[in-house]
Amino acid sequence: MKLKVLLVGPNIDGTDVGEVYSAFKWVEALAEQADVTLLSSERHGRTPLAEQLPNAEVVTWPEPAIFSRFERLNAMAKPALPIFFSQVGSWVRKAKAQGRRFDIAHQIVPQAMRYATPLRHLDIPYVVGPLGGGLTTPEGFQREVSSGALVTRLRALDKFRLAHDPWLRAGYSEADLVLGVAPYVKDVLGDIPLKRFEPVLERCNDDLAPNVERSSDIGRLKLLHVGRGVRTKGLRDVVRALALLADLPGVTLTSAGGGPEIDICRQEAEQLGIAEKISFLGAIPRHQVENLYAESDVFTFPSFREPMGGVLFEAMRWGLPVIAARRGGPDWIVDDTCGLKIDVSEPKTFARDIADAVRRLSGDPGLRAELSAGARRRVTSFGTWPDKAARMIELYKEVLLEDSAAAADTTAVRKAG
Repeated sequence: MKLKVLLVGPNIDGTDVGEVYSAFKWVEALAEQADVTLLSSERHGRTPLAEQLPNAEVVTWPEPAIFSRFERLNAMAKPALPIFFSQVGSWVRKAKAQGRRFDIAHQIVPQAMRYATPLRHLDIPYVVGPLGGGLTTPEGFQREVSSGALVTRLRALDKFRLAHDPWLRAGYSEADLVLGVAPYVKDVLGDIPLKRFEPVLERCNDDLAPNVERSSDIGRLKLLHVGRGVRTKGLRDVVRALALLADLPGVTLTSAGGGPEIDICRQEAEQLGIAEKISFLGAIPRHQVENLYAESDVFTFPSFREPMGGVLFEAMRWGLPVIAARRGGPDWIVDDTCGLKIDVSEPKTFARDIADAVRRLSGDPGLRAELSAGARRRVTSFGTWPDKAARMIELYKEVLLEDSAAAADTTAVRKAG
């Protein structure tokens, strides 16, 4: 008999991007292997979630339209979340009163650790995650990362709340299983006593891209950076690294992504006298990004506050060797078989270390070929969505067995007393 799984998450949407798209893929895959009921919210004008997920029972509530006017605040603070959580609690209590039974509940988003969960009040074994975020800006980079933005100020409260907010802490300590997008998440949760923690990648790729024959030239290298134009994504550090490679005129960089950091990097490239070696394309369509993966030699993504790094999966499925930061999600995703990892120190040293990695790869086509093959193997090792769903079902069953064993022990102690 299939497990009866209650999944919870606001704004899950297969037509969107980011964590809500990943959550959609989780639900879609789990619905093939379990009896899934999904509680979610929907934004006006989107494809109805029930149409996107025909194999699941889908219950949704419309997100209040006023919140969509303030997209960045909505994404960060999620002011509609208390309303959604109240709707979830009411629906579950009513369903249980009518005789509905769920084996396990799983709040799959929001991913950020700053949000409490309503599941601890519903008397169902529950799972939270995969959680991400929670990384602070390294001290040496704080001056260059904006400190006045509301988003940054909200993020600064996370550590305090994880240490002192009793409701937030209880949501994690009472969970039967907490999932993290990478092992570092357990460290960020600090001294919260968890029943069980498992790192689970929130992304995967169901298929590899075509195998591309790349350049074996020495001293010539097409570097690629893909990501939002914000300081933490490390583009500025790659630009500075390129300025340290004046003796390698065949090394060039292409940047795909829009945002405030792009103009800053363009100006810095001009000041460093390397503007002709860098192409800033801004935000471009998905198919053009795919073409860049096929045409480039090395993927440079030294993001130093990255919880996971979806672009790493995209690059690795194309067999691109990776230069990444030894921190957060990339430190787990990228290993020695597929890339070179850089310690996060302070900007000057970081740029120099990136330059050293580029120099090493530019002079060793054999290493590039080895890491290229390793990237394809590494991304394949993470499994497909059906593989991930099967593993999640195993985790659910393990949680339920542990829960039953704990309940039996409690009953035995009471009888003995």
